[in-house]
Amino acid sequence: MELDIQCEEMSPSRWAELLSTMKSCKSIRLDDCNLSSSSCEDLSSVINMNPSLTELKLNNNELGDAGIEYLCKGLLMPTCSLQKLWLQNCNLTSASCETLRSVLSAQPSLTELHVGDNKLGTAGVKVLCQGMMNPNCKLQKLQLEYCELTADIVEALNAALQSKPTLKELSLSNNTLGDTAVKQLCRGLVEASCNLELLHLENCGITSDSCRDISAVFSTKSSLIDLSVGDNKIGDSGLALLCQGLMHPNCKIQKLWLWDCDLTSASCKDLSRLISTKETLTEISLIDNNLRDSGMEMLCQALKDPKSKLQELWIRECGLTTACCKALSSALSMNKHLKVLHMGENKLGDAGVELMCEGLLHPNCNIQSLWLGNCDLTAACCATLATLMATKQCLTELDLSYNTLEDEGIRKICEALRNPSCNVQQLILYDIFWSSEVDDELRALEESKPEVKIIS
Repeated sequence: MELDIQCEEMSPSRWAELLSTMKSCKSIRLDDCNLSSSSCEDLSSVINMNPSLTELKLNNNELGDAGIEYLCKGLLMPTCSLQKLWLQNCNLTSASCETLRSVLSAQPSLTELHVGDNKLGTAGVKVLCQGMMNPNCKLQKLQLEYCELTADIVEALNAALQSKPTLKELSLSNNTLGDTAVKQLCRGLVEASCNLELLHLENCGITSDSCRDISAVFSTKSSLIDLSVGDNKIGDSGLALLCQGLMHPNCKIQKLWLWDCDLTSASCKDLSRLISTKETLTEISLIDNNLRDSGMEMLCQALKDPKSKLQELWIRECGLTTACCKALSSALSMNKHLKVLHMGENKLGDAGVELMCEGLLHPNCNIQSLWLGNCDLTAACCATLATLMATKQCLTELDLSYNTLEDEGIRKICEALRNPSCNVQQLILYDIFWSSEVDDELRALEESKPEVKIIS
């Protein structure tokens, strides 16, 4: 049994009702529910009395250090079998880390700890690392985003990584680490016996100086399959260094996020080689990089390669225009693997989308999710989009937000949704203006097809 509640103010009677339910739940989620430290005292009893509880999510509540102290009393009980604990944005400080260290040291069932967006600081996380080094600790996932960490944390992290081969995922995004610390962390990863699978270092002050060391991790750790270094100014030179490790035979990368990394079309030669030859790579995000049409055309050549197994391509806000859409259409007509394509915030225009749809309608294309928000579209392309919706049964999600489709365009889209062969389940239409009559049509359509969700 699962309890999943978000954004609900808890009256005393409602809380009492839920506490009774919680005693038999396997998973409890109470995000944004205005919980306090006194709520944690009750939850501690639930943890103690419910040995089947394995997952607890309490994100975005003002629990404070006092609340965590109450909660951990339950977590330290022999009856506790909790595996996943989420405490993001709960107003915790370094004072909570000593309590959590005790749990890490004593509770081998705990495999996931999410404490991002709390002011734990370097001193607090060093205490957590001490708990991780205890032989009883079997932690597999540790999320420390927005924890006010500095470069001084790396020595403690490396010591924990060295002693903890169970750790699979480490997220340090949005902390001011800098190149020196990231280099030190990477050297620790190369030497450690850990089998890290996910490493997130978004917005950590990384430049091209760190990229050779990150590349070396890929050369030596075939376990690492998910890297995110978005929102770091690595540039084309840094990307070239990264690709040396990514192209290494040991590297088994699956997911690579490079959004807002100051890349230009000059990087697309290396990226194309990666996409066309690294068959493990299934997802890449290049959002908010100045790739332009010339870069996109190189990526399209890679998508045509039979060895490319890419399933998700995120190229929102990349300076693309109608000029690249013929090459993209050709790639879509030849690529059977691509399922998710995010093209929003590019000036594709109606003519560009018309060209794209030729490839999207090809029998080889298996696209499931297509995002075209803010692409300078008008009602003129909606007949073609409607044909796509009614014909391409694999298409289940379509985003047309922030385009001037008006009544004429929305009516064509609605007509496609009514078609029995249309399988679109989620249609996203943010910030599009239509008349009250069309609004009534959309509401009636939702009632007649409850499986369709129209988000506006």
